[in-house]
Amino acid sequence: MADEGQGQEKEADKKIVHVYPLVKHSDMNEEMRIEAIELSMTACEKYSTNYEQAARVIKETMDKKFGIYWHVVVGEGFGFEVTYETKNILYLFFAGNLAILLWKCS
Repeated sequence: MADEGQGQEKEADKKIVHVYPLVKHSDMNEEMRIEAIELSMTACEKYSTNYEQAARVIKETMDKKFGIYWHVVVGEGFGFEVTYETKNILYLFFAGNLAILLWKCS
């Protein structure tokens, strides 16, 4: 009986790490959102130790596919307040605590 209580406590103490993207906010159309999420996941997996390079790859690809003036932030533990072109923002979490913010200004 005592072992059951300890096992449940250990289960509760485990940190949940999401391996799928968790979209917190987006007003992009479905096609653009899906492409941006896949691009973000790929870049962050490829450059898992270099967030600056991941952000650069995401920005350059979004500029080519959806027009210029995209901005990207990849990192952990940041806050933001941005002005953006409507239908052009995506804020998501990936691999637990890695946040990705994409927005377009005109």
